[in-house]
Amino acid sequence: MRLLTLALLGICCLTAYIVEGVGSEVSDKSTCVSLTTQRLPVNRIKTYTIKEGSLKAVIFITKRGLKVCADPQAKWVKDVVKSMDRKSNTRNNMIQTKPTGTQQSTNTAVTLTG
Repeated sequence: MRLLTLALLGICCLTAYIVEGVGSEVSDKSTCVSLTTQRLPVNRIKTYTIKEGSLKAVIFITKRGLKVCADPQAKWVKDVVKSMDRKSNTRNNMIQTKPTGTQQSTNTAVTLTG
């Protein structure tokens, strides 16, 4: 009897694990059904994606993992996207910039007359 109960419990756990994995795949493909008009603070946004389709939207992903759909034509959305792009470019430039080696002295003298 205990073995049967343990086997059923194992099957339930396995089923819950499989179903949870399938559900997480579906959420990545979800689309926006409405757009927010409330401005989001830039410091709370981790990244964004742009979705095309019947309802065009910028999907902001917050640092807490929430997905917020916004109108890509709204001024505040454009401002946030530009700000995020600037931050991304600054980080990429810092990563790609390599320090230069020691510079050689040229021993050049300049004489000013006047």
